[in-house]
Amino acid sequence: MAKPALDRDLKKLTRLEHATRDIGRDLVPLGIAFVFLVLVALASASIVGVGGGWTIIVGASVIGAYMALNIGANDVANNMSPAVGSRALKIGVAVAIAAVCEAAGALIAGGDVVATVSSGIINPAAMPGPEAFVTAMIAALFAAALWINLATWIGAPVSTTHSVVGGVLGGGIAMAGFGAADWGVVARIVASWVISPMLGGLIAAGFLAYIKFSIIDAPDRLEQARRRVPLLVGVMAGAFSAYLLMKGLSRVVHVPVLAALILGIVAMLATWWLTRPVIARRLVEMSTRPHSVGELFTIPVIFGAALLSFAHGANDVANAIGPLAAIHTTVSQGQLVAQAQIPFWILLIGGFGIATGLLLFGPKLIRTVGSKITKLNRVRAFCVTLSAAITVILASALGLPVSSTHIAIGALFGVGFLREYLANRSLAGLASMPLQPVSGDDEVLMENAGGNGSGKPPGEKQRRRYLVRRSHLITIVSAWLITVPVSACLSAVLALVLSRLQLVTLG
Repeated sequence: MAKPALDRDLKKLTRLEHATRDIGRDLVPLGIAFVFLVLVALASASIVGVGGGWTIIVGASVIGAYMALNIGANDVANNMSPAVGSRALKIGVAVAIAAVCEAAGALIAGGDVVATVSSGIINPAAMPGPEAFVTAMIAALFAAALWINLATWIGAPVSTTHSVVGGVLGGGIAMAGFGAADWGVVARIVASWVISPMLGGLIAAGFLAYIKFSIIDAPDRLEQARRRVPLLVGVMAGAFSAYLLMKGLSRVVHVPVLAALILGIVAMLATWWLTRPVIARRLVEMSTRPHSVGELFTIPVIFGAALLSFAHGANDVANAIGPLAAIHTTVSQGQLVAQAQIPFWILLIGGFGIATGLLLFGPKLIRTVGSKITKLNRVRAFCVTLSAAITVILASALGLPVSSTHIAIGALFGVGFLREYLANRSLAGLASMPLQPVSGDDEVLMENAGGNGSGKPPGEKQRRRYLVRRSHLITIVSAWLITVPVSACLSAVLALVLSRLQLVTLG
């Protein structure tokens, strides 16, 4: 009896050791993040110096850095998840590339001027005074960061822009009443909840259907790939060229929409011409398997993910440093401002904060988005990545406010539901056919569905295949719907507490 008791004790000790090690592993990123926030506090204090309102600027800098960490942990997953989910990149390499591109986008193209009230949500002139305005901005920044942190913890990719908008809205209303808000902007943001994912999903599904029917399912698959893949790669190059000119580099050089589209067409034609011989040489070495054709999209998927990260860093860094810049300018000048110049040290906080958050906490959500919503391969990842760029271009041309997060997730659901529809339609057709040997993808579909390939007689009702996880769909959509209300309510509460305790004083 002694030996079984000893074995049980040893197993308990082993489990305790594993649990201790896991807890320690989880605490390391938190410790590094804390050190980063402390360094931001010390650096901002040394730059600002001791004077009127310096504690407010230092505190706001720490909150801005905390917001940047959360943006990196949550929002960047949408750019790199297709490359990771399709196994075009390993998670470590993807995170490193994204961190460099995000920081580069923030520092190179993050801009010198950012609207301090996040796209005109709140009119600064409606505020009772500078202290009320600073209070609203601090509450907005902190509330948005807390909500994104919670969303990352539950594995839901949310829009950081909408989080900041909700925070600014709630803080502004708490300080100045409902009349201070621009409800037209709020209405357009609410409309984007539907527009963004629908556009992204339809465009991604359209490209996937085109590639499947015109290339993968074609009898002369390699010949069709030789003709069509260079054009598809050219379309991606043109789309990203226009995307970067319109969004990623818009604060470095202003390019009108028409000029960006023309330059995009030039880039598309040049890329199509240059990639034709490259694709032709690759096809000589390939077999006729669909997987081999998918390998042609590996490099475009990787470059697309990197460019999305660059553009994201250039645009979304404003979500972390826009309110911070407003606080800094208002405190420094002692008066309300409509726009604020961003000192380079604040830009550094945003850029390095996003990169650090991605490195420490990004892999979890990248895996969730890349592999747990629907299964991706190189072709599907290409469609998702291309859809993100094209949808932003179309929305910008039409003047529609859209979220890059919603677009990317909508594109994932679009390719997933298209696959599900086609798979179930194929199974319905196979059920009426006599039992015969099959191979390739059909065999996998039937085997997974429990159809004829598993021995069921022809004509028996087939079990429906679900290729999109509904639980993730419900979680993500629910998080989208409550992002603005939750961040607004949380910001309003924080603003009222700060105001009641008189913690924000500029004297």
